[in-house]
This record gives sequence, C-alpha cells and structure tokens, in this order.
Amino acid sequence: MAVEFHLIAKPRLKNPVLVEGFPGLGLVGTISASYLIEKLKMEPLGYITSDQFPPLAAVHNHKPLYPARIYYSEKHDLIVFISEFVIPINAVQELADRIYEFAKKNKVKKIISLGGIAIKGEQDTVYSITSMPELSVEISKIKGVEMIKEGATTGVTGVLLAQGAIEKYPIISLLAESQQGYMDPKAAAMVLEVLKHVINVAIDTKALEEEAEKIDSRVKNLMSKVKSAHTQYKKVEQDVSLGPMYG
Repeated sequence: MAVEFHLIAKPRLKNPVLVEGFPGLGLVGTISASYLIEKLKMEPLGYITSDQFPPLAAVHNHKPLYPARIYYSEKHDLIVFISEFVIPINAVQELADRIYEFAKKNKVKKIISLGGIAIKGEQDTVYSITSMPELSVEISKIKGVEMIKEGATTGVTGVLLAQGAIEKYPIISLLAESQQGYMDPKAAAMVLEVLKHVINVAIDTKALEEEAEKIDSRVKNLMSKVKSAHTQYKKVEQDVSLGPMYG
C-alpha cells in the first residue's frame, strides 16, 4: 500500500508555508511541531497512512489519532506535518515525494524542515541547509544561524532538499544543536526562535521548557509503544512463518 494523505478539511489558504516536524536527534522535529500546533491553535487537515508505518494510534486528550498527521492555520497561512514515530526507511522516499507533490499542488511557497544536529560546542547554534543559494543568503542573516557548507543530511528532509535543488523549489532545513540520547526541548525552542523569523509569525517559546516535561512524557510513552508494537509484530510474524509441525 502506498503512502496516502487523507484530507478531512478544505481550508482557505493562499500561499502557505509548510513546516515538517518528524522525529530525529533529540526529537526536536516532533516536539517543535507539536508545540507549534498547540500554540497557534491549528486545526486538523488530515492524516497519513502506509503499510510501512507502525500499527498504532496516538491518544491525546482521550482521543485516538493517527500518529502521522497534518494541521493548518488559515490565520497564519500555515501547514504543519507531524509524526510521532520515526519514519521507516522503506517509506522515506515515497513520503518525501508525496509531501513534495502536495506542496506544489497546494501552492506552498516554501517547505521548512525542523530537526536536531549533534552538539559541536556550546548549545547555541541552529544550522541550516537550503535548496537555493538565495535562500541561504536570507537564512544566514538570522542571528544564531550557521549555514552548512559540506556534509550530508538524511531521511525525508534529505530527499526534499535534493529535489528542491534540482527544481529550484524553496526548501529549508533548520537543525538545532541537540543532546544525544534523550529528548531536548531546549533545542526545540532554539529552532522555533529561528522559524518565527523565517515565517514572520510570533511564537512564544518561553513556555516550551516549562511544558517540556509534559511533552516529553507524552512522546516518550508513544515511542515506547511503537517499539513494543514493532517487537510484538516481528514475533508474531516469526511464529507464523515457522508454523506448526505435524508428523
């Protein structure tokens, strides 16, 4: 089964910005996207399914939800993609292609990916990669941002950047220095501080660290369930493949 977008609303958006927040180092993408959705009071636009995704529902405020979702804000002309599980490697290319197609179809003026990068010194820098030289010039003017000249970036973001560079479509990756091995709300606040300058939307990040414990607990619990569900399914598959033996 292909990656599918199921839209449940028809918002009136003009030339929206699309923000993508998927899990990675420090869970920066997921935490920052979740915070953005909550603070801007964004509405559900739809959800994403694939047979490559883990079989589970996220439960928030007593309500079961698909863990990969899409939100919108007409007020801010903004779309946010969020995932509460790590995108399986076999689904990365197709998901990136679908996001890219969705963006072009809906006249998205730029795609911005939020994530984390390993700390190189003090935790005070947000690194960026863009698909176009003029975008790099624009982003480099923001305080605390350093452009990446050499290296590699992986996952959905990497695919989007490469495609955007070929077609001269504006893609921006923002990577906050993040702690390895655990969730990093400070890094999420850092990346949102830069994002608000890029999209010209007021985002109060002061409350992020205060709410971090709640966000971390929620995401950590979900990640644990994803891992457990994956392990259980692998065991079932193994048992079924072995099958009973009759003599």
